[in-house]
Amino acid sequence: MGDLRLNVRFTPPGFASPGHRERAVFVHGLAGSATNWTDLMGLLADDVAGYAVDLPGAGYSPAPEDGDYSVDAHAHAVIRLIEHLGSPVHLFGNSLGGAVAVRLSANRPELVRSLTLVSPALPDLLPRFGPARVAMSAAPGLGEWAVRRLTAVPAERRIQATLDMCYADLARVHPVRLREAIEELRRRDGLPHSGTALVESARGIVREYFRPDLWRQAATITAPTLVIHGGRDRLVDARMALRAGRTFPNVRLVTLPRAGHVAQMEFPDIVARESLRLITETVVLPGR
Repeated sequence: MGDLRLNVRFTPPGFASPGHRERAVFVHGLAGSATNWTDLMGLLADDVAGYAVDLPGAGYSPAPEDGDYSVDAHAHAVIRLIEHLGSPVHLFGNSLGGAVAVRLSANRPELVRSLTLVSPALPDLLPRFGPARVAMSAAPGLGEWAVRRLTAVPAERRIQATLDMCYADLARVHPVRLREAIEELRRRDGLPHSGTALVESARGIVREYFRPDLWRQAATITAPTLVIHGGRDRLVDARMALRAGRTFPNVRLVTLPRAGHVAQMEFPDIVARESLRLITETVVLPGR
C-alpha cells in the first residue's frame, strides 16, 4: 500500500482466503495503531479479509505531506484505501477512528456495507477527567510541552498509564500485547513526527467536539450500524449509547458492562460475535 502513503496490516496468512469478496477495514483511535485490532481481526478472518490501517503519522505510516491531522484528513486517507480495495467494506472504528468512520460513512455511503463503532469519539461536552485531559493536551503549546516531558518517562510507565485509562481491568492485558506496545512506543520515540501526530490528532478531535457536524452526519448514515460501548469507559461515556440510538437510522446498541474504552482488545470474542452478526445480516457469507 505504499502508493497510499499508509501502512496497512492484513489479516494473518492462513485465515481468510484471498478470494473472499467481503472485506473489512479497521481504524484505530488516538495514540493507537493498526495493532489495536490484531485479536479481533484474527477472530473474524474466516469470514472477511481484514485491513487495519495506521492513520497518517501513526504506527508505521509516514506523516502527511500537508501536515493535516484533522478528522477530515484521516477520513480522506481511509477513503483512498477503500477505493484502492475496489469494493464496499465493513468499516470498523474505535474512539477517534469511530469519528473518522462516521464522517466517511456519511460522505461516501457507497463505500460502506456495514459500520461497527467501538466507543466512538462523538461530541460529548459533559465534564469528565479523561476527555478533559485530552482537551488540555490539545491546548496551544501545552501539548508539545507535555510530549517533551513524557518522552523522558520510561516507556513501560507511559504504556501502563495509557492502559489504565483505556482498560477497565488491567488483568485482561495479554503479556504479549503489553510487550508489543512497549516496543512500539520505544520505536515511535525515535520518529521526528511522533509527537506532532499525537498532538495534532488530539486537536482535530477536540475541534469536532465543539461542532454539531458528526452527530448531524450520523443521522444520515444508511449503512446498518452497530455501536458498542464499555460500561466502565473513562473516555467515552456509555450513556452516549442513548443518543446513538436516537440518531443513527439503522442501529443496534451493545453495552459491555465490564469493558473500558477498547472493548475490541479487552473482549475481542464478544465484539467479534456481535460484529459478525451484523455482517451476516448485511450479506450472505460463503459457507453460511
